[in-house]
Amino acid sequence: MSLPYWRLSGFYFAYFALLGGIAPFLSLYFHHLGFPAARIGELVAIPMLMRCLAPSLWGWLGDVTGRRLLIVRCGALATAVTFIGIFLRQDYLWLAMIMALHSFFWHAVLPQFEAITLSHLGDQSARYSQVRLWGSVGFIATVVGLGWLLQSYDMDVYPAVMLGIMLSIYLCSLMVPAPPIRVARGEGRLAVGFLRQLLRPGVPAFFICVALMQLSHGPYYTFLTLHLEALSYTRGAIGVMWALGVVAEILLFMLMTRILAFCSLKYMLIASFALAALRWLLLGALADQLAVLLFAQLLHAATFGSFHVAAIHFVQRSFSEKLQGQGQALYATLAGVGGALGALYSGYSWTTIGPFWTFVIASFAALLAALVLLWRLPGRSAVVTNNEQIH
Repeated sequence: MSLPYWRLSGFYFAYFALLGGIAPFLSLYFHHLGFPAARIGELVAIPMLMRCLAPSLWGWLGDVTGRRLLIVRCGALATAVTFIGIFLRQDYLWLAMIMALHSFFWHAVLPQFEAITLSHLGDQSARYSQVRLWGSVGFIATVVGLGWLLQSYDMDVYPAVMLGIMLSIYLCSLMVPAPPIRVARGEGRLAVGFLRQLLRPGVPAFFICVALMQLSHGPYYTFLTLHLEALSYTRGAIGVMWALGVVAEILLFMLMTRILAFCSLKYMLIASFALAALRWLLLGALADQLAVLLFAQLLHAATFGSFHVAAIHFVQRSFSEKLQGQGQALYATLAGVGGALGALYSGYSWTTIGPFWTFVIASFAALLAALVLLWRLPGRSAVVTNNEQIH
């Protein structure tokens, strides 16, 4: 079966185009509606909390039924349908409910699609980054285009743009073919096999550090746009800053196949965390200096690009074929836990201790994760390949 490269890539383009609208601009929209920093942090945290709950449920369902593509399509459609409620009211409790509902379905989508993509790739899993980079292109297209749009028009157009992108995710999912079916042993004891694999040396430490990485991103995803606006950057310039980070990420994705050939996942992850610690310090202390801001955004290649690719490969190698859905879902869940805590703490600390110390906390979390991985993560030989069946 030939690889449906462009159809897989098109889905990633649409999915991360939505993230390109949410990450930089959702907090700005809530600020436009008049909510204070603490309420903004809570509203941004709600989708992260759903990311703690939804992936595991949908991951288990995908592994049991094998109908991952159907889950992706239903989740994408339900995301758009439930988001329509944002046009009816904009009070806090109503928006909290809309954030919870649409994100519950949205977070069902990506872990299952990651498993579908890896299934299509088969023995060519090193090509994952070549497919995934189109998600970064979609992110850039939205963050730059929406940045200029919101500079010219009122923030009230924001929900309509988001709904349009959500519908495009559903349409792209309809064009993706079902993955090839592979028979795995031990299907009757999925829970036992998953727990056994989860408790292998280094795997629990990895998932704890996933949460720490996303916690460290809390101030970045929740308040970077407001932070840069306070430093007198225009919305168009802020959109370019967000896009620059993703351009660096794309360049890294293009080189990732070669990098994986000689760099272990352990040290790629440690380097990603160490550079994240540096990045948050720079954003907290020196973002008013353009050269420093440009450099900090280029570090997105490490804090998201190399980290995400290494994490996806780590999960793939740590769980058997039949358990990939639950493995990817657990990765999304722990990322959601960290992301929710990051959004919450930054929402409360932003106006009490200020942006600098909020980013210092983020830097400490990333540095702590780097030390944990250095201490607890085994070398390459301790991580099983995807062909090993754990049952």
